[in-house]
Amino acid sequence: MKRIVYKEDNIDLDFIKKTLEKNGVIIYPTDTVYGVGASIDSLEGIKKIYTAKERNFNSPLIALLSKVEYIEKIAIVDKEKKNLVEKLAKEFWPGALTIILDKKKNVPDIMVSGGKTVGVRIPALKLAQDIIEGVGGILPTTSANISGETTPRSYEELNEEFKDRVDIIVDGGATPLGVESTILDLTKDVPKILREGAIKKEAIEKLIGKI
Repeated sequence: MKRIVYKEDNIDLDFIKKTLEKNGVIIYPTDTVYGVGASIDSLEGIKKIYTAKERNFNSPLIALLSKVEYIEKIAIVDKEKKNLVEKLAKEFWPGALTIILDKKKNVPDIMVSGGKTVGVRIPALKLAQDIIEGVGGILPTTSANISGETTPRSYEELNEEFKDRVDIIVDGGATPLGVESTILDLTKDVPKILREGAIKKEAIEKLIGKI
């Protein structure tokens, strides 16, 4: 398939959906950095992400969502966690907070490195939300770079070799934040930050208490 590059104001959401359904891979901007994604229903597409990144299968992808209600399609939110998730989502979503929850059985093992959890986030960029909604509201994603190289924060920073390994690229210019998301694990008794990014620990503790 010939690689297609779309400008942000001229994308074909229907074509993107059909391409990903046929095991295609897309590079697209989020609010934090550029991501590379594939359909959650395409094991081949997800494998292509790892191949393109030259990455082993021990590093899980996260699921970017277009709406909060999609969380429960792929993650287990029990009564104990529901209040916490709702509070975090109200304050920080759409935005640069990735929440780790126990996954449901429909999440492919390859996407989460055979683990029992899945990371979820809603990006604060309408273009990204439109793309994600267009493919069903859930888009397994990771940073659009070869492993070990700099994470791209603009279309110009994308590695040329990496671009040749995908089917569709959406040129959205520079990302608004340019900083990776903060990752918060809610699967333990006490929430734990696995990576501090755009959202600081203090802001989270102010909302939910000591972590």
